[in-house]
Amino acid sequence: MTLARKTLARRIFLQGALSASALPPLARTAFADTYPSRPIHIIVGFPAGSGPDIIGRILAQKLAEELGQSVVVENRTGAGSNLATADVAHSAPDGYTLMIITTANTINATLYQKLDYDFLRDIAPVATIDIEPFVMEVTPAFPAKTLAAFIAYAKANPGKVTMASAGIGSAPHVYGVLFQMLAGIELQHVPYRGNPLPDLLSGQVQVFFGPIQSSLEYIRTGKLRALGATTKDRIATLPDVPAIGEVVAGYEAAGWLGVGAPAKTPPDVATKLNASINAALTDPTVKSRLASLGDTVATRPLAQVRPFVAADVAKWAKVIHAANIKLEE
Repeated sequence: MTLARKTLARRIFLQGALSASALPPLARTAFADTYPSRPIHIIVGFPAGSGPDIIGRILAQKLAEELGQSVVVENRTGAGSNLATADVAHSAPDGYTLMIITTANTINATLYQKLDYDFLRDIAPVATIDIEPFVMEVTPAFPAKTLAAFIAYAKANPGKVTMASAGIGSAPHVYGVLFQMLAGIELQHVPYRGNPLPDLLSGQVQVFFGPIQSSLEYIRTGKLRALGATTKDRIATLPDVPAIGEVVAGYEAAGWLGVGAPAKTPPDVATKLNASINAALTDPTVKSRLASLGDTVATRPLAQVRPFVAADVAKWAKVIHAANIKLEE
């Protein structure tokens, strides 16, 4: 190759390199501008008809309108939502595979010793959806009629009051454990693999910290008595029921739902998802449908989502370690 041809080749190479160095920001902007260009899938780690599934489908319908693309909800159940989380953690970080994240994820981050993913490392929280109140509830025949009376009764009968849960390490379990720690009482834990409400209604177990969606109708019809709400403030749908924190200082154990994506999802896509999800949740129809379930819309700007999720992981890690909660081998 002659010197002139070498000089020309070098000049072409340098021009190409300079052009390439300018492409990434432009490419990222173009990607964000065209995203989404195909259907988005939202993975739910719980069965059809569950709270996360119902709320995920309510969100998906409106989000599809916001983004101008189909939003498909898929249920992938198993291992307390760990299978679904692992699938999403290992998916391409392109904004087309999302998941409904819940308090279960922040509990599981400490509860499970061996996971093939790290929740805070491998999942990027992009939005919060709502606050899901849980209710401390007993049958009408239970001797204590108020929260203060329940605590007094439990102190007089240590280890004799049975507390149902949806399994070791489930939200109803750890919410109940936190209550015991702060109230200075001891309850007998009775974990269920399925729904404990039938046994609670029949009086075979005595207290349950249950999600409001499955309990509200029983409370309204007098089949269950609500002693307290787990949220910081009283619930709009049960205004006469005190927040547990009104009696037990420092108690707060609200459930919540949000949306997560695989880590390394482009920041512009995460920003667009956050804005679109927040817009969907401000729709009056969506807010009304969530309110009918007892939930309250709770949106956050993207910068506040990860700190919120990380704080919840830290909170339940302390409870799990303090109470030495371990899964059965």
